[in-house]
Amino acid sequence: MVASLEGLKVLDLSRFIAGPYCAMLLGDLGAEVVKVEKPGSGEGTRQLDPKFQGGSLYATTLHRNKKSVVLDLRAPGDLKKLRDLAAVADVVVENFRPGTMEAMGCGWEELQALNPRLVMVRISGFGQTGPDAQKPCFDVIAQARSGIMDLTGDPDGPPTMAGVFICDYATGLYATIGTLAALQARERTGRGQVVEAALLDTGISFLMTALSEQLLFDRTTTRVGNRDRYAAPSNTFKSLDEDWVHIAGGGNIMFPRLAKAIGRPDLLSDPRFATVTARLANVDEIEAIVISWVKERRTADVLATLDAADVTCAKVATLRDVANDPQLRARGKIVDIEHEGIGTIPMQGLTIGLSDTPLAILSGIPRVGAHTEEILQSWLGKRA
Repeated sequence: MVASLEGLKVLDLSRFIAGPYCAMLLGDLGAEVVKVEKPGSGEGTRQLDPKFQGGSLYATTLHRNKKSVVLDLRAPGDLKKLRDLAAVADVVVENFRPGTMEAMGCGWEELQALNPRLVMVRISGFGQTGPDAQKPCFDVIAQARSGIMDLTGDPDGPPTMAGVFICDYATGLYATIGTLAALQARERTGRGQVVEAALLDTGISFLMTALSEQLLFDRTTTRVGNRDRYAAPSNTFKSLDEDWVHIAGGGNIMFPRLAKAIGRPDLLSDPRFATVTARLANVDEIEAIVISWVKERRTADVLATLDAADVTCAKVATLRDVANDPQLRARGKIVDIEHEGIGTIPMQGLTIGLSDTPLAILSGIPRVGAHTEEILQSWLGKRA
């Protein structure tokens, strides 16, 4: 089968998470992705722990389906090779601090002049413009600056970062969406364009109604733990086995099912709980009823009873649980990938399914510079 992006050339100049993740997704979709790394040790994430047989697990999760070319971007000769590669590429992905590419003579104006069909993906912390464009940024800073941290955690505790790099990964997704849109537009116009994605912009895109409430009503939304802001009861409850079970039973469809499942159909006619608005106003009372029911039962019994009633619920999984999840295993979402010089590593697989042009994992992380000769020859017709 022909992959969706087969034949497209992508030059990946990025580091850390957002940019590499975007480039990796393009590789999963079939593009030929060439990662440019410094000679010797390659990108810095290759040195990060934890490691398996000398290879960084951090790096292996972000650099499958890529080829590696080494260039010293401080050397004029290698900068010339970089411009030559960009001149024949379809996409360039970079996440340097704004202005760095221009300082190297590889800004948008220069690269567009060399290659009018080029799509240049520019990922940054705060955007390419504005008073904070030059500030350094990591995922947790974007979480802090966007308000996500103030919305996360126990209401009586400190602001809390998410357990994963949510702004980094989602910025990579937004950048990928923008790239695909720019490539589609190029089919009509014949010209490329700049795609911009920023971690702070990504963070505020998750705020749902909180930003509008602040601007319209001067009402500051803050953290509520695991409670749903819009319906009750919806929270995490501890079972007799000391497991945590999350039950989302607060909406107009779910609450009648939940009330009947826990043997309390009378709650449906109680004016304190008869509507979503009423339940939110009496959230402590309705949650106390659910707490009492859950804590007296084994986890399996809680889940079985609620599943039978078609109430949305789940045990809060540990990573041990996730690694052995039969649903994920049945759908092939945990896969074994062979990484040259490292070995076979089990990891999360492909997220997107396409019926006619499926994604594929064809290779693990490459050795540093493993494809320098091949790419310079096939893209440029010259030797390293």
